[in-house]
Amino acid sequence: MVSVQTSGELGGAEYANVELLNALQAYGANVTLLGDQPALVSGTEVAFTAIDLGPKIKRSSWPKVALGFLPWLARLRKALEREARTEPIDVTLLHFKKEQLMSALLPRRLTGAVVWAEWGRLPLPLTRGLARLFYLVAARRAKLIVAVSESTRESLIEAGVPAAKVIVINNIVDGAEVAFDALARESYRREWEVRDETLVLGCISRLNASKRNDVIVDAMAYLPEDVMLVLAGDGDDESALRLRAAPYGERVRFLPTPRGYVQKVLSACDLAVFAPQELEGAPRAIIFGQLCERAVIASGPEGARDMVAPGTGSIVKPAHDPRMLAACIESYRSDPQRRLREGQAGRALAQERYDRGAVVEEWFTRLSALAG
Repeated sequence: MVSVQTSGELGGAEYANVELLNALQAYGANVTLLGDQPALVSGTEVAFTAIDLGPKIKRSSWPKVALGFLPWLARLRKALEREARTEPIDVTLLHFKKEQLMSALLPRRLTGAVVWAEWGRLPLPLTRGLARLFYLVAARRAKLIVAVSESTRESLIEAGVPAAKVIVINNIVDGAEVAFDALARESYRREWEVRDETLVLGCISRLNASKRNDVIVDAMAYLPEDVMLVLAGDGDDESALRLRAAPYGERVRFLPTPRGYVQKVLSACDLAVFAPQELEGAPRAIIFGQLCERAVIASGPEGARDMVAPGTGSIVKPAHDPRMLAACIESYRSDPQRRLREGQAGRALAQERYDRGAVVEEWFTRLSALAG
């Protein structure tokens, strides 16, 4: 199998794909990643081949993508031809829209079965007009489209993709590795000089403008002094968020992306808070919070409604309202037993839903069937 992933980013979907590829490799697949972020495969058994296919399709990048589309398509074809010289490709797995559109123009003898992975709801521009037509024509080439959540699947079907072609397979997250760490909790809280009665909110997120981390920061205006927010992540919106958080001083702390030790940071927090972006599929930040036995509060419905089941946290309505988010947080602050109860229920749910063995077996079975 060859997986093509060129985004120029190090986000949840990118890490989730590599974790999937590594699990498939261990299960018996022969996997190669064609991508532009070699750091992603560090510490894994996944083979990596560098390729530059330009930026992801966005409002700001589409003119550049339009100009570079055909040269990048030729570059992708050559890369696949090089891979196929060693062994024929049974499955080509594609993750982002640009490469998915390219797949419709690649020779069938070269790609094997084409499979798309959709990590979030379909962007609004692709649900109408000429862009929708291009997407649906390209989707005909895909033998299977794997959506990360039911809301993601629904968005594809609403756009016109045949329902029989779209299935849901959950993320893979290792529940044995990501779990509550009592020693880390004590160590971090001592480092942060947090008192026992202080409620610490933990938000693991890319610090990009598309994420509504501004809502979480603004909620601090409606919370008492004994509430602290820890924002852990990196991104081009960090400076703006730091400026926004300046009035709250040490009550808002910024940490780098805790790759490899997310459980330590979340264990030091009392609640996991997340502000889903409009197109969120199945945020790993929510899964991490659940596995660390933290009740999860999400400030928006679409990206979290499949994940935050009743009794494991709360979804704030209306979405992205700082005052309502603060009110929800306040209800947990005064009820530690609720935090404990919902945190434990969240871990039980996540262990069952994202079990590594079950998820990788379903992926392997599906891909093997397509490959004959």
